[in-house]
Amino acid sequence: MGFSTVPCNEFVEVLASKAPVPGGGGASALVGAIGTALGNMVGSLTVGKKKYADVEEEMYALKEKADLLQKDLLVLIERDAEVFEPLAKAYGMPRETEEEKAEKARVMEIVLKDACSVPMEIMEKCCEAIDLIVEFAAKGSALAISDAGVGAAFCKAALKGASLNVYINTKSMKDHAYAEELNAKADAMLEKYPPIADKVFDDVLARLK
Repeated sequence: MGFSTVPCNEFVEVLASKAPVPGGGGASALVGAIGTALGNMVGSLTVGKKKYADVEEEMYALKEKADLLQKDLLVLIERDAEVFEPLAKAYGMPRETEEEKAEKARVMEIVLKDACSVPMEIMEKCCEAIDLIVEFAAKGSALAISDAGVGAAFCKAALKGASLNVYINTKSMKDHAYAEELNAKADAMLEKYPPIADKVFDDVLARLK
């Protein structure tokens, strides 16, 4: 099933079920794509307006980047499902004998690293999106400013959501050095970007109230 192409109601129904995918990672990717699109909409409502002629070229450049991020995040919905299924199977591998235990441990290390790679990429894309939304909010049409605020809030939520999918997998890794490296990258993004998203939201809120 292509989770990025099913109707919204179907995605939500499957998400609510006991099916292993989609889960928090795929949902985070979708929320990130929506947040990015909201920023992009600010750009769409800015270009072609005489009042914003001086930033039109910049808006087109920002929109082009946002278009790519939206597509990437939608692809990551599918990728998250693809990498989780082998992990779910690995958890169910037998471990009665020493050989089985060793084989399960070997497979687990491989699939845990794969399972971490996608939410880590979702996090990175959400950070890029927040950077774009900062510009959309500061220079885009004042009529669409609320959408920039919502976009910032969504991308922050997606960033934090994806981080939990990184941490739950690094916690199970036997390669502690690799796990710590991934955790450090995730920590750095969580330290830097939620405050940036919050500032966009707060600035928008102040302009609207």
